[in-house]
Amino acid sequence: MGAPYRQFCPVAKAMELLDERWTMLLVRELVTGSQHFNDLRRGLPRMSPTLLSKRLQQLVRAGIVDKEVHGAEVRYVLTPAGRELRTVVESVGTWGVRWMGTLGDEDLDPKLLMWDMHRNIDHSAVDDPPEVVNFVFDDVTGAARQWWIVIERDDADVCDIDPERPVSVTVTAGLRALTQVWRGDTTWAGALRAGTVTVDGPSAARRAVPTWFAPTGLARVVRPG
Repeated sequence: MGAPYRQFCPVAKAMELLDERWTMLLVRELVTGSQHFNDLRRGLPRMSPTLLSKRLQQLVRAGIVDKEVHGAEVRYVLTPAGRELRTVVESVGTWGVRWMGTLGDEDLDPKLLMWDMHRNIDHSAVDDPPEVVNFVFDDVTGAARQWWIVIERDDADVCDIDPERPVSVTVTAGLRALTQVWRGDTTWAGALRAGTVTVDGPSAARRAVPTWFAPTGLARVVRPG
């Protein structure tokens, strides 16, 4: 835990645990359902494995997380105290959407965007899986330029290497433009009209993509003005 504030205020006591760097974002990942170390790393790609391990240990000691070991499998599961933090994460996120909306270039991360999109697919909108969506970021260079999300009936995977499966539809966009769609700063329809996002493939698949990747959660928060 962080250095004590030495105040009796419950806010101060809570923040002794929660205001250390990366801790609340780690709680965010746990709240959204990640339980395995590698999945937590994918949701926090700029957090070192060493620091992630340290923060998990702190949350276990604080009674926020249970570490469950089943043979070779290790899972990190929120306790009742940890699950109560969902409302805290959602409240902070709602405030952030409403009042901290500006994105710098350093905030844009194709790896994190693809990970978040793949775990929030509306599988009920996918009529005939598997579907393979190729994402091309036309303003990104190197290996991070292309990604593939493979949508199965009840699961999905995100790949940074061609899975060598038939592509159903290709989404081409600037990284900022697709991030803004996913955050709810603009709509799929608005981005498609503006030409900042294009979708290529059979007409049925083109129409379906916005329903497969419909922004959820904090993206639905109403902005001021």
